[in-house]
Amino acid sequence: MSTTLSTSRPVGDELQGTPEVGGAVTASPASPRPERRRTGRARLRLEVLLLAGPAVIVFVAFVVFPVVLAAYYGFYKWKGYGVPTDFVGLQNYLLILQDPQFQQVLQHNLFIVVLSLVIQGPLAIGLALLLNQKIRGRSLIRVLIFVPYVISEVIVGTGWSLMLQDTGAVNDLLAKLHLDAFAASWLADPNLALWTLMGIISWKYIGFAIILMLAGMQSIPEELYEAASLDGAGYWRSQWTITLPLLGPTIRIWAFLSIIGSLQLFDLVYIIWGQYVSSTAGTSTMATYMVQEGRGAGNFGYGNAVAVVMFVISLVVALLYQRFVLRRDLRGAVTEGRR
Repeated sequence: MSTTLSTSRPVGDELQGTPEVGGAVTASPASPRPERRRTGRARLRLEVLLLAGPAVIVFVAFVVFPVVLAAYYGFYKWKGYGVPTDFVGLQNYLLILQDPQFQQVLQHNLFIVVLSLVIQGPLAIGLALLLNQKIRGRSLIRVLIFVPYVISEVIVGTGWSLMLQDTGAVNDLLAKLHLDAFAASWLADPNLALWTLMGIISWKYIGFAIILMLAGMQSIPEELYEAASLDGAGYWRSQWTITLPLLGPTIRIWAFLSIIGSLQLFDLVYIIWGQYVSSTAGTSTMATYMVQEGRGAGNFGYGNAVAVVMFVISLVVALLYQRFVLRRDLRGAVTEGRR
């Protein structure tokens, strides 16, 4: 004779009665015990610690600690050796903000930021649209465009500094083409030097922008272009209404990298013009100013203060850019906290 349970009270420690139609009861697993929950959370914390721990240690050792140490030395008038003892407080930082030369180099950096976006962005998108088509030798052209980006800055700076001398290859080529009127002092003329720097920067880094744009274009589904074609949209109409909007996240990431790189520009300026010629030619940046007024002048405390100011400017720009530009890309991302 069979017996049917008619109660929903727990049966045993792990099963709980669930009434069904007709009064029958089926067994269902009970909720996890608190001990199991605590064990799962501890295991999750341990996994996060093991996976993120090494990266956090490296970040603290090579980013946070140097910044804190530079801020500490910035409060002293220090010659670079021994324990700093000549405490000057905020004097170094006040001198930086009041120095007309620092204000000038800051303007140079902002000029480079704006022109890098204006020049490289449209060129990169246009060339990426061209290289995204099925043309002969497309792979070779992509490689050749990307080659300048992987060349060392020392080689690029040395090569261009030799070619752009008054008696260099560029002026010599113009003379052979009977274009002597266009020959100029590309590196020494303050009216041309900054534009010369922009040309070199664009030649060096536009390959990276093109590769990013190509990667973004190839992630766009072909079905969208087919649907637009069926609706009567031409090639340029499809690029304007499909490619550019969907390429927005890629453009914004590239622009962010370009802005931060322009604010921290040092190597090309230092190699081509040096720390003293760059100031007279009008191509000095915050980084070259830091080397000139810090190590060059034997005042490493002031140089560390300049480094901290550069870090703060870059950090503020990065946070503002993330807050107002990248916000739409981060919305719903894995790294965003749950609401």
